Amino acid sequence: MVMTKMMKNYLVKLVLRISVFVIVFGMYIYDKELLISLAMQPLYMGITSMHVLWLVFMLMMLKHLFPKGMITMALLKREEKKYQEVEGYSKIELLEFVQDQNQKAWKVMLVWLIGNGLVGLVYSMNWIGQAELFLLTVFYFLCDYICILFYCPFQSHIMKNRCCINCRIYDWGHFMMFTPMILIKSFYTWSLFFMAAIVLIHWELVYAKHPERFYFGSNKRLQCANCKDKTCQIKRKVTGR
Repeated sequence: MVMTKMMKNYLVKLVLRISVFVIVFGMYIYDKELLISLAMQPLYMGITSMHVLWLVFMLMMLKHLFPKGMITMALLKREEKKYQEVEGYSKIELLEFVQDQNQKAWKVMLVWLIGNGLVGLVYSMNWIGQAELFLLTVFYFLCDYICILFYCPFQSHIMKNRCCINCRIYDWGHFMMFTPMILIKSFYTWSLFFMAAIVLIHWELVYAKHPERFYFGSNKRLQCANCKDKTCQIKRKVTGR
């Protein structure tokens, strides 16, 4: 396995996300009410863990809107300066690709909304509470990197894309992560969800306006031979693709 800088970066972040999930899950099992109270307990000058998490997540999403530093090729493919045109590419094949990927993306969105709609129904019936919604969000936070590095059900069963670099819905992650937060009436939860929606909308607008940047048949940077991230190595062994 080739250990690229991006691969190392992802693995380190995966360990951090696993640690966060284990800590939150452990606290939930021990005392779920304590989990919520600790999140709201002041750390310094009225600043709570919730404020810190909110700021971290907001900065994380702003980085997707204004990329700087070490950024994956999957995100940079939307940038005009990173586009490397394949000479003489077929515009008909591009159109067919876009139509196919759009239809599959809508299927993913439908599946996601139905699944989380059931979560909302259970929440409205008071079968689960805010602690469970917070735990679910942290679980989605972890699953984001599991999907990138090991196995993604949307990729395998619906999108059928070659890798995350070529993923049509790559920047939907934050929207999916913070979907449960829409159920909690708070400035912090709703602002996270709506910022995530802005990230998704920005991605969709660029995709609609410049689809050639998102197709390996028209963008050289998306071809395996030119990939510098190589974050698909473990996933290919797991899925056999």
